[in-house]
Amino acid sequence: MSHWLPASPCTPPGCAVHAGPARRPVPAAALLLAGCALTLAGVLCAPLALSLTGGARRERLVRCWAHAVLRVFGVGVRITGPPAVRGGAAGGRAGTPGVLVVANHVSWLDIPLVAAVCPGRMLAKSDIRRWPVLGPLAALGGTLFVERERLRSLPATVRSLASALHGGARVVVFPEGSTWCGRGPGGRFRPAAFQAAIDAGAAVQPLRIRYLGGPPDHRAPAGAAAFVGDDPLAASLWRVVRAAGLTAEIRVLAPIPAGAVPGRRELARLAQSTVASDSANLPAASVHH
Repeated sequence: MSHWLPASPCTPPGCAVHAGPARRPVPAAALLLAGCALTLAGVLCAPLALSLTGGARRERLVRCWAHAVLRVFGVGVRITGPPAVRGGAAGGRAGTPGVLVVANHVSWLDIPLVAAVCPGRMLAKSDIRRWPVLGPLAALGGTLFVERERLRSLPATVRSLASALHGGARVVVFPEGSTWCGRGPGGRFRPAAFQAAIDAGAAVQPLRIRYLGGPPDHRAPAGAAAFVGDDPLAASLWRVVRAAGLTAEIRVLAPIPAGAVPGRRELARLAQSTVASDSANLPAASVHH
């Protein structure tokens, strides 16, 4: 098993189950069509937006669009914590390094959710490039693709990440390397991307993601959002639009300054513990033993 192919115990039958109120098929189908249409509109309009708007205005546009995508798919959004760290190309001082944004990984919904807070260049597995609608959108947005099956591609990927960060870009990575259902501590943060942050002298911005369902006075982690194991994308899309009352919550955590710890493994452990400690008060225990 290579470092690019970590395993998760989560499976669709065991984890991706919606136990709360459900929408009827017709309203759910309407949400699905609207969500796909808005996503496709983003693909078609991305080249025009990139050519007509400046960096700050483009970032606001991406945040608004990503927020709208979640809402149109029927998912509420809750953002907590202080403003995210801004790198050189994201509104910081010219010539300053970018920021490595890291988060736990639950679902394909994580991508627009993170973009609604701090848009950046994503690191994603090469399979996503072939996804309908989302694949072309990811490529247009400057996604850095990695062939996870080829361990020999790791050094080149780290160099690409470091180059983007050194140029002032904000780069988004899900260092668990696989999705987890969100009802447990999650996976270990892999250290490779953190080496890129060290090489570029970039800060690390941790984020905590979770999806909640149920009544407002008794919110609990929602399995409907989990996109785990061999779950087909179409099945996950349908499960999300059928789930009524689904809320995506993202918390911006304290940034880790460049040079805070000496090595990539120490930096990965610090980022992981920062995200994990924020989940200590989750209302439901892990389903994995």
